[in-house]
Amino acid sequence: MSITAADIMTRAVVTVKPEDMVGTVARQLSSHGISAVPVCDETGHVLGMVSEGDLLRPFTKERALKRAWWLELLAEGHDLAPAFQDYINVDHRRARDLMTTPVVTAGEEASITDLADLITEKSIKRLPILRDGVMVGIVSRADIVRALARGASVEG
Repeated sequence: MSITAADIMTRAVVTVKPEDMVGTVARQLSSHGISAVPVCDETGHVLGMVSEGDLLRPFTKERALKRAWWLELLAEGHDLAPAFQDYINVDHRRARDLMTTPVVTAGEEASITDLADLITEKSIKRLPILRDGVMVGIVSRADIVRALARGASVEG
């Protein structure tokens, strides 16, 4: 008997809503010690994924240079009001603004081989597991490695 996603998935999945602010997403990642979180609607359908990398992207040097150029153009040689500068420096984006889509998913019946193939081929770290289109768990690379360490059958 081969191991399936249902056998190794984490069932209590931390999720965020599409309207959650970036700070809320960051707190969820930090407080749960995870590196990404599914963005789900109120019915449990996966809309996207937000990772630590997605949260960092707006703060890269390239983005800062583009923002500085745009602000200089906007100011037309005048100093911008400090309150305005503070406002634009606070991240007002929401999970839906940063999430990666489409999300690669698998069903509960997917074999460990199928899961490993998907994760490797798509260069991802985790797979939301769906039942009738609704997320019921998540499988990470670490879950697969743990299953292999326990001597799970890799026959699919």
